[in-house]
Amino acid sequence: MGFGRVVFSLYHLYLARRVSGPCPIGPGDPEEIQVAYARLLKTGLANLPADGDDIETLVTDRPGSPAETIQQLERHDPRAIDFRHSIRTWFCKVPWSSIRTHEMKKWLYWAMYNADLPPQEHIPIPHANAINNALTLLQKRLGCQIEEGSDPSVSPMRLTIDNTNILWRPLTFYVFVGSVNWLLRKLYNTWWDAEHGHYNGIEYLLRMPREWDPTSSPRPVVFLHGLGLGLLQYHTVISHLLDEFSDRPVLVPLQPQISQDLFHPHFLKPLSRTQMAERLAGLIQELGWATLSNESDVETEEDEVASTLVEKPQKGVTVVSHSNGSYVHAWMLKGYSEIIARSCFVDPVTFCSWEGDVCYNFFYRPCMTSSLQGMELIIRYFVGTEIGVANLLQRHFCWTSNSLWFEEIPNARDPSKTLFLLGGKDDIIQAERVKQYLTSHGVCKGLWYDPDGRHGQALMRGGQGLQQVLHWLTEHEH
Repeated sequence: MGFGRVVFSLYHLYLARRVSGPCPIGPGDPEEIQVAYARLLKTGLANLPADGDDIETLVTDRPGSPAETIQQLERHDPRAIDFRHSIRTWFCKVPWSSIRTHEMKKWLYWAMYNADLPPQEHIPIPHANAINNALTLLQKRLGCQIEEGSDPSVSPMRLTIDNTNILWRPLTFYVFVGSVNWLLRKLYNTWWDAEHGHYNGIEYLLRMPREWDPTSSPRPVVFLHGLGLGLLQYHTVISHLLDEFSDRPVLVPLQPQISQDLFHPHFLKPLSRTQMAERLAGLIQELGWATLSNESDVETEEDEVASTLVEKPQKGVTVVSHSNGSYVHAWMLKGYSEIIARSCFVDPVTFCSWEGDVCYNFFYRPCMTSSLQGMELIIRYFVGTEIGVANLLQRHFCWTSNSLWFEEIPNARDPSKTLFLLGGKDDIIQAERVKQYLTSHGVCKGLWYDPDGRHGQALMRGGQGLQQVLHWLTEHEH
């Protein structure tokens, strides 16, 4: 047994060093980055009422921030003050007066090119021009000029190129988690007739009622789980979905990369945004929940899937996502929104992620603080420092892909088609900021907010949040 522990420790060390290497993904699409950066700067510029005003109609035109023009703000403009405060998060919340142009350029270079800022003489001219233009626009939005120079004591958060934070855990831990998840898969098959299947690199659980009719039966539910222990952590939610909705298909894509499934062959090989969205859309089409049109004039196979996916009479699927699952939810909405008829976001990390709170709270916030106790310490150790999670979020993270903007959500203000659940004491997301972002764009009845709720609490057994989700799934089905 002692020899086995030694061998596993060496293997874990090998994996940790592999993950700690250079980021395997390059810079994102320049056009997408440019659009995302402009959206980042425009967020909060529009004069929208923070509480959503008294909007009840779903046809009210509220274009929001994307319709605004980036202009020079005064230093004491509330919008500039608020924006400076949010940008500080990317510098671990140091005083604004400590941030210099060199460190800001390091952050901008990472955000645009997913790389460390080279010495001035080695920066490609197009990159240098882009960084200078980005800095000019940023300073307009900040309402002030950033002080020239450098302060080496201030370091921006650059998630994909900073050192990883991986803590060792025993082999028995992984064996226990893997064994329980294997038993749960067998349990779902025995009790609910849910099959464990594979499709083009996607592993999933599927319960398909024999008498389900795509033309008249309730639409399928797709549940996208978050970081943690896989089925072991989400058994309560999945079992409720299977019990409560025996009249419709339930699909649960399994994500071994964020489920501490160390023995899975794809444990350190997460699918990219394009791969995951394309293959999940393909699986939905394969199941008969959406069809592909033959009338397509596109250049690539991926574009063909994205452009020709159309709805069957049941008008798409209902997607329920939790926490990190909201990233996959966002990818589907960006590429295949036509097959998603209804969306439910629980503790979503995809909104306001451009402000850096999720990144800071999960990886950079000091552990020895009075606010980081109990469950938060458990989350930090058992999730945040696990090798698979570190690999996904610290080496495969793309902020432009993972940021979902309000205008990218179909029917976002219609409470029958879109539901958001937030907890005021969430230690991962800045729930109050997300709430303000949503309500300022007109979300009223479709927002469920628990002032005392913590991350994940909304889906706990017997909780009001879970009951709200189940009620929403039932009440607005037709």
